[in-house]
Amino acid sequence: MTSPSSWWTMSTDLHFDSRISRLIELALMEDAGLGDLTSEAIVPEHQMGRGILLCKADGVIAGLAVAAEVFRHSEPGIDVDLVSRDGATVVAGETVARVNGPARGILLGERTALNFLQRMSGIATLTRRYVDAVAGTKAKITDTRKTAPGLRVLDKLAVRLGGGVNHRFGLDDMVLIKDNHKVAAGGIIPAVQKCVTYLRATGARVPVEVETTTLSEVSEALACEGLGRIMLDNFELPDVRKAVELVAGRVEVEASGGITLETVRSYAETGVDFISIGALTHSARALDISLEISPHV
Repeated sequence: MTSPSSWWTMSTDLHFDSRISRLIELALMEDAGLGDLTSEAIVPEHQMGRGILLCKADGVIAGLAVAAEVFRHSEPGIDVDLVSRDGATVVAGETVARVNGPARGILLGERTALNFLQRMSGIATLTRRYVDAVAGTKAKITDTRKTAPGLRVLDKLAVRLGGGVNHRFGLDDMVLIKDNHKVAAGGIIPAVQKCVTYLRATGARVPVEVETTTLSEVSEALACEGLGRIMLDNFELPDVRKAVELVAGRVEVEASGGITLETVRSYAETGVDFISIGALTHSARALDISLEISPHV
């Protein structure tokens, strides 16, 4: 067994693989069904159209490449000119892309393109706020697996475009020993030992992290061979500082649990290496973006 690391090598300069193409195809099928009845009734088959993707709020744009691919899937004759770039800061009233081609195809792809673009931009925007809040510290803002089912590859891409880093993508690219695992194994030490033994036996080269809830568990974790990171789950700030001092750089330290934009700076200043924020992907507000089209011949 080896680490399924191909996802981690995917650049934010997105090259479309089969997973994203399938997502786009499924989303278009979901929206269009047997066809766009309204557009077929109103818009002549050969009518051409043009439009702009317009930001209606300040934020970080993410998903332009995905939106462009949606339009190409909906109608191969559509041309998309990306005025902005994924990861760029945008302001209300800014045009981020222009779309030209068969009007029916533009209308067919409109909602699906906007759904991807608005969600990804919302995640990137929220991520950037957290990243900016910890600027000047060594802490990196990271995501979790609390993503929309089926959309994880895009949710996590949006985090990177916002300046954050990704935690594990799934259950197969990192060992993360949580409370239920500790119960099943009979404690932190046997849980880590079992995982390290398993990884060596199978040849899997993945990092090992353990979740701790008390300073005594941090001490237990530090006694384990093969551990790469300790998560401090729902620690109060004074205990985070004590834990960082206790670890003294021997392994990476991640703070997690209930950390907000108002408190994240304080956690970063304790000296932790990572701060994981589930809200980046489960509670980000979609960025307001619209498509405004006009007919032409």
